[in-house]
Amino acid sequence: RVDTAKALLRTIDTLNGLSPRPDLTVISGDIADSALPEEYAHATKLLGALQVPFVAIPGNHDRRVLIRETFPDPAYGTSDCALNTMRRIEGLDIFLIDSTVANAPHGELDAPTLAWLGESLGASTTRPAFLFLHHPPFDTGIAYTDAVRLRNADALAAVLRRHQRVLLVAAGHVHRAAQTVFAGISASICPAGEQAVTLEFEPRWPEVFRIEPPAFHLHAWLPGLGFGTVVTHL
Repeated sequence: RVDTAKALLRTIDTLNGLSPRPDLTVISGDIADSALPEEYAHATKLLGALQVPFVAIPGNHDRRVLIRETFPDPAYGTSDCALNTMRRIEGLDIFLIDSTVANAPHGELDAPTLAWLGESLGASTTRPAFLFLHHPPFDTGIAYTDAVRLRNADALAAVLRRHQRVLLVAAGHVHRAAQTVFAGISASICPAGEQAVTLEFEPRWPEVFRIEPPAFHLHAWLPGLGFGTVVTHL
């Protein structure tokens, strides 16, 4: 048993204490475990203490209809489509795409999502951008999680290569910090606020979690030549 509510409140206290505070917090999925309405009500109550604007994208444990009701966003539309949205923070665009597949642990971007992302990225050639999604589009070497990552990562890579303004691809899902390069772009998986997937490269036993020091990623955009740079702090 893990007290995830206590872990979240500890994270919120840390974020509220930063000076200056971040411009935006991205919750990269799995707000609930069983996607029950009472879980989202509990999460909303806990997040009421967060003094930083936040946006949430669904994970494989979430349900789109409940995310839409709990964290309404006009960009979502009214149908049961993927919950894609975008935020502008001064000179930076933040794209948040829905990689979930109903009743499945793996991820996949549907055709409307890929089209929306390509069109939205094509709307500017001067503004740098970050991209967030739940499922990592790359292998980590951890067999359990690689089996349920983003399935059509090649399709995402093709979109990103056509639009060079994306500086960061950031995912969740794995409960463990990781860094790599994807489609020529810095890519990361955020760490866990409490329990982490065991760092195990040989699938000798079923997937297990372990308690490790809690952490989150803090992405800093530094304006400069071209699109500037991004630095990710742990």
